[in-house]
Amino acid sequence: MAHAVKELFPDTKLAIGPAIADGFYYDLDCTHSITQEDLAEIEKKMKDIIKARRPFVRKELSRGEAVELFSRLGETYKVELLNEITDDTVTVYEEGDFTDLCRGPHLESTGKVKAFKLLSVAGAYWRGDENNKMLQRIYGTAFPSKEELKKHLDFLEEVKKRDHRRLGKELDLFSLNDDIGAGLVLWHPRGAAIRRAIENFWLDEHHKAGYQILYTPHMAKLDLWKKTGHLDFYKENMYSPMEIEGLEYEIKPMNCPFHVSIFKSHLRSYRELPLRFAELGTVYRYERSGVLHGLLRVRGFTQDDAHIFCREDQIEDEVLRVLDFTLFVLKTFGFSDYDIYLSTRPEKYVGTDAAWTKATGALEKALIEKGLKYEVDPGEGVFYGPKIDIKVRDSLGRQWQCSTIQVDFNIPERLDISYRGSDSKDLRPIMIHRALMGSLERFFGVLIEHYAGAFPFWLSPVQISLLTIAERHAEYSRAILDTLIKEGIRVDLDDDNEKIGYKIRKATMLKTPYMCIIGDKEMENNTINIRKRNGDTVGEMTIDELISFLKDEIINRR
Repeated sequence: MAHAVKELFPDTKLAIGPAIADGFYYDLDCTHSITQEDLAEIEKKMKDIIKARRPFVRKELSRGEAVELFSRLGETYKVELLNEITDDTVTVYEEGDFTDLCRGPHLESTGKVKAFKLLSVAGAYWRGDENNKMLQRIYGTAFPSKEELKKHLDFLEEVKKRDHRRLGKELDLFSLNDDIGAGLVLWHPRGAAIRRAIENFWLDEHHKAGYQILYTPHMAKLDLWKKTGHLDFYKENMYSPMEIEGLEYEIKPMNCPFHVSIFKSHLRSYRELPLRFAELGTVYRYERSGVLHGLLRVRGFTQDDAHIFCREDQIEDEVLRVLDFTLFVLKTFGFSDYDIYLSTRPEKYVGTDAAWTKATGALEKALIEKGLKYEVDPGEGVFYGPKIDIKVRDSLGRQWQCSTIQVDFNIPERLDISYRGSDSKDLRPIMIHRALMGSLERFFGVLIEHYAGAFPFWLSPVQISLLTIAERHAEYSRAILDTLIKEGIRVDLDDDNEKIGYKIRKATMLKTPYMCIIGDKEMENNTINIRKRNGDTVGEMTIDELISFLKDEIINRR
C-alpha cells in the first residue's frame, strides 16, 4: 500500500505502518488530501504491484547506513525513528524500486497477497502527540482468501450499524459538544433514564453485598496526590493544578485517597474489618484529543468504584466475594462470555518486591479456587499493585475491558492508615480496589453496541408506548399513562393525529420493547392490546394484568 501511495503521490513521506489486530494502517505525510475516493485508485495500483509478483528482499544495514539511505530518500520520519533505535543493525525490505524500514518477516513476494481492502482515511498526529504534525492514516485489512475477506467486511458492516455514536444520536441518548469541551458527555433524558436504572441496580446490589455508600469531592489539595504517588506515576493523565487562596488544588483522577481519608477519620478496630466503601464517583483524566472516542474514551467519567479495607488473612475471601459479585453483575447485563487476565508488576512501580509477590499470589489463588481460566498479562499491573482484569465479549465477539480487581499494599503505607489489632497493636490494613463496570460512560457505550440499541426491558428508556388509533381514545390512554407512571413504569403516550402504522414505525425505530395499541375495542373492554418491537403480538390484557406482566419483566431483568 505504501508503495502504491508513493507511486500515485510521489512527495509522500512514510511514517509508521504496523499490522494491528484486524488489519493494518499506515501514517503518511502527503500534500494531497487523500479521500475515500482515492482509496479505489490506491487499491488498483496495489493490484498491479501484486500481479508483478516482485520478491521481498531483506537487507541488514548498520544504523548509520540506514540513516544515510532514508535521508537520501527524503524519509525524515524514518530517520527520526532510526535515531531512537539503540541496535547497531537494522533491517530494510526492498520490493522492486521501493524500500522500507521493517523488522519483518515478510511473504516471499507481492504475488502471495490474495485478498485485501482499504477501509478508511483518518487524521493522526505523528507519534500520537497533538503538538506534532497531523498526518493522514489509511486503514486496511487483508485475508488469505476472498471468502474470509467478505466475512470480515460483513462483520464490519454490522459493527457500523451498532456504532454507539450513531445510535446515541438516533435514539437521543447522549451527545458530545465541543462548545462544552472534548470528551465531556451530555446525558439526554432517554440516556439518563438508562443510567438511573443502572445506578439503582448498582446501589441495591451493593447494599445487599455489605457495602457502605460514600460521596466525595471533585478536587483535593495537590499535596494529597503527591502523597499517594499519583503525581509521580500518573501526572501525564492529570490536569494542571489550580490555585485557591494560595494553595494548589488538583481535580481528581481517582477516588481512592478520599475513601482512605474516610477510613482514617477515626480509630478502626480489627472487628470492623472488612470495611467495604463504594461510590459512583466522577473523575477527570487528561486524554489526548486523538484518542477520544465517543463514550469509550472520555475525559470526565463516573467510576463504579469501591475500596475494601481488610486484614491480610481476609484478602483471598474478599477477592472471591468480588469475583462472584462481578460475574453476577456482568451476567445481569447480558455478558456471559469473558476473558480474565492477571496483570503483574509494571516497569514503574511503588512498594517492595515482597509485597507485590504476596498481592499477586493472593489474586492468583482466588482465580484458581474459583476454577476460572485466566492468562497472565506481564507488566500490565498499575503502579501500586497487581490486578485481575475481566474483559467481556459482546454479541459480536468483540472484547471490552470493564471489570478490575486490584490488591494494594502501597497506598495504605503511603497514607499511613492503620487499625487496632486484637493484641491492641496498630496494624496496616490491606486495600482492595475494584470496579465492576469500569466507568458508566464506557459501559453504556458497550451496552449500546452489544444490544444494537434494543435494550432489555428493564433498561429501556421508554419501556412501553401507548399508541392511540383515533383522537377519541386519548382520554382513556391518558388514564392508563397516569396509572403506569405511578407504578414506576417508564411509559410515553403518542396521541398525535397520525395513522397508527406511522406511530408503530416511530416506536419501533426508537426500539421501544412494547407498544399498546388502543382503539374502540380496548376502550369497550377496558383492556389494552400489546405488541412487541419485533412485530409479535402478546395479546389483550386488563390494566392490572399489564402491570403484573411488566413488573415481572422488571423484577427478573429479562
